[in-house]
Amino acid sequence: MLQRRLYRYQCEKRPIWVFLRDQQRWIEEALVVELEGDLVTLRYDAEDDDELHSWEETVRLDSIGAVSTRLAYFSRSALPEDLETTSDCPQSERLSSES
Repeated sequence: MLQRRLYRYQCEKRPIWVFLRDQQRWIEEALVVELEGDLVTLRYDAEDDDELHSWEETVRLDSIGAVSTRLAYFSRSALPEDLETTSDCPQSERLSSES
């Protein structure tokens, strides 16, 4: 099941957060580059002091303890009228600018 989910994230090019059980650490905003057997290749950026590093790391499926992905995000400072909406959104679900 985990392998199918990772394959879907790979196809969607969706960034994921991965917890590695054996190392007790998170890999943040990684892209799944390759799935081969029980190996997953992840590509991600990490910041160290003033430097930005790009990494490509291969981990075993059984060392992955958790996978998270961001569903959506928006600016907290955005005003309701600044939020983008689509015209096909049902009227009952649209945000009203009248408060």
